[in-house]
Amino acid sequence: MTLAPTDIASPFRLATGDEILEVRSVLSSGGHLGPQHRIAYLGLLEPPRAAAAGTEGQVDRRFRVFIHDVSGSAPRDVIVSATHGKVVSDVELDTAVTGELPVLEEEFEVVESLLATDERWLAALAARGLDVDKVRVAPLSAGVFEYTEEKGRRILRGLAFVQEFPEDSAWAHPVDGLVAYVDVVNKEVTQVIDLGAMPVPAEHGNYTDPELTGPLRTTQKPISITQPEGPSFTVTGGNHVEWEKWSVDVGFDVREGVVLHNLSFQDGERLRPIINRASIAEMVVPYGDPSPIRSWQNYFDTGEYLVGQYANSLELGCDCLGDITYLSPVISDAFGNPREIRNGICMHEEDWGILSKHSDLWSGVNYTRRNRRLVISFFTTIGNYDYGFYWYLYLDGTIEFEAKATGVVFTSAFPDGGSANISQLAPGLGAPFHQHLFSARLDMAIDGFTNRVEEEDVVRQAMGPGNERGNAFSRKRTVLARESEAVREADARAGRTWIISNPESRNRLGEPVGYKLHSHNQPTLLADPDSSIARRAAFATKDLWVTRYAEEERYPTGDFVNQHSGGAGLPEYVAQDRDIDGQDIVVWHTFGLTHFPRVEDWPIMPVDTVGFKLRPEGFFDRSPVLDVPANPNQPASACHSDAGAGGCH
Repeated sequence: MTLAPTDIASPFRLATGDEILEVRSVLSSGGHLGPQHRIAYLGLLEPPRAAAAGTEGQVDRRFRVFIHDVSGSAPRDVIVSATHGKVVSDVELDTAVTGELPVLEEEFEVVESLLATDERWLAALAARGLDVDKVRVAPLSAGVFEYTEEKGRRILRGLAFVQEFPEDSAWAHPVDGLVAYVDVVNKEVTQVIDLGAMPVPAEHGNYTDPELTGPLRTTQKPISITQPEGPSFTVTGGNHVEWEKWSVDVGFDVREGVVLHNLSFQDGERLRPIINRASIAEMVVPYGDPSPIRSWQNYFDTGEYLVGQYANSLELGCDCLGDITYLSPVISDAFGNPREIRNGICMHEEDWGILSKHSDLWSGVNYTRRNRRLVISFFTTIGNYDYGFYWYLYLDGTIEFEAKATGVVFTSAFPDGGSANISQLAPGLGAPFHQHLFSARLDMAIDGFTNRVEEEDVVRQAMGPGNERGNAFSRKRTVLARESEAVREADARAGRTWIISNPESRNRLGEPVGYKLHSHNQPTLLADPDSSIARRAAFATKDLWVTRYAEEERYPTGDFVNQHSGGAGLPEYVAQDRDIDGQDIVVWHTFGLTHFPRVEDWPIMPVDTVGFKLRPEGFFDRSPVLDVPANPNQPASACHSDAGAGGCH
């Protein structure tokens, strides 16, 4: 069916099952979707700038679709209008140039089933005394290396693990010294590399087994989080959220996961825009073991595997605690059928300690206000790792993102002589050093689309005339005027931050209104600058990039990262060296974890976190939280009296 414009409640509404079916119908009737085709990606495109600013309900709902042909014909990049029921554009791809489409779930089984009958693979397992029926194979994205014969072929690489019984954690038993390369289109095992058997670690890693857990703790008393009157936020139109002066449309993309649209703050009579669109547009996990068996390991979990499609259905009391509101996004499977991710997005409020406090000895005012935040999150499982993506909105206008990494570390054997690149987790069991590097794409709109970025460093002032006691320090701000100037590194010693401001919008002191980006100052990509991964994940070599907005510039690694040789995405964007001072800009921030696995990370890893923060910098005329009332849970407490000395501390 063709969807009339009046059927569209909002241009930023979540995709519906009917829309996905319409896209499938258009593709099928046009000959784009047959028995040999698979949908590798289907996502709702942003409305064009001008259209988004127009009347709600009149925006064309366009979907971008990547179509893979399992018979080996060229893949296609198609845009379909669900509103008008037609194909808008159709591009045939040359994968030797563009790179491959994302990895398909059905290809996971292809790798293991082909190897189960390959004589070279079976001989390698036999030499190790292993039963092929107990060997699981991790299907891993191939990257781009010196194998010229792989150009234009769809390759996955396989590493083996032993699973003794169905509930056994295979990650505890890596089969080292062995790797296979598989062409998943031609159904061919192109290489089996066997460097000789190493002992398979025998100790199990079954983290729910009583042998490991011992008696469970009985000391924990219940924690009950209740909101008798319900949450303080409202949800209308399916995904439009308003909370404590914040306004946001919560979207979801099968590649990026949760996307925030139209992030705005009510300031008096004005609803003031801050970010037009915020997402985590890429995540790469490069490994640091130079062994020929694993030196190729690096996974773009967003661009190659699509983190959104593996989003978990969240459970109350397990993943989310308190008064929870869920959203259930609908995505497409490989055949164009709608699939709902039940409770895929979790939204709730959290008490967040003290917001502001002062006990004034002169006035006798004893003042305390409590902070709270709105949490918008989802969790995804990509192979061995699980990742939580958490967006936080605070009462004072602060925006924060936090990534949570947990799950099971990727394992190897641990060499008898030790290793400079691998941790030992258990007897004979290792885990290679690696990084988790993310790219936040922040389509800024601070009081509109006339924005600029300044780099701010602290400046130590030398002792001398005017600073006789040597106590003075200052700051230096530098405007990043062109894209070539805005490829920047963090500097913790300089306290480096970046201020995104609107030079045409001023606060009551006459200063440009803005927000300041605070990074966590963790290492960027540690691989050699001339390495394959440095070319392919160039975004991860710098902490900050700023580009002029262009609708087609969506991802820091380009559209097709799988088996792309590198240079796409941000390097191409900034090569245009466009003016970004007082323009419509996008800020790209790299942040991440460098993981030297610990003994405590085995057999299941406690959560590790990393992220960034955006805080108002002259955006408001004064503190925006003066109107926050005393804690409604304890209205009579002396801790919240606005007069009288003493009280609670």
